[in-house]
Amino acid sequence: MSTDEVRTTRWTDPEPPTEKGVRARMEAEGLRGAYRWSNAPGDVYGAHRHSYHKVLYVVEGSITFGLPERGREVPMEAGDRLDLPAGVLHDAVVGPQGVVCVEAHRSGA
Repeated sequence: MSTDEVRTTRWTDPEPPTEKGVRARMEAEGLRGAYRWSNAPGDVYGAHRHSYHKVLYVVEGSITFGLPERGREVPMEAGDRLDLPAGVLHDAVVGPQGVVCVEAHRSGA
């Protein structure tokens, strides 16, 4: 993956995602600092950037990430993964059922 490629990976396992299972995947991949966060339906994150490469899984609910500089929206549902390189401008709107995510950072990226 190039250093500025935003990538989404859809959940294909027959079983729904769990926080424990997502954390195990992240740990096996060497991701650091995994933590859980959640938001209520309709919550909004304004456009911002991070200084680190974010890897995020949606465990429950849904959220749509906007990429204003790229003219894209990335709708995500339970199990979906987002790889968001450092410095990419993004915003987000939480779906109608709220959202629970587990997020970690790629070390050295």
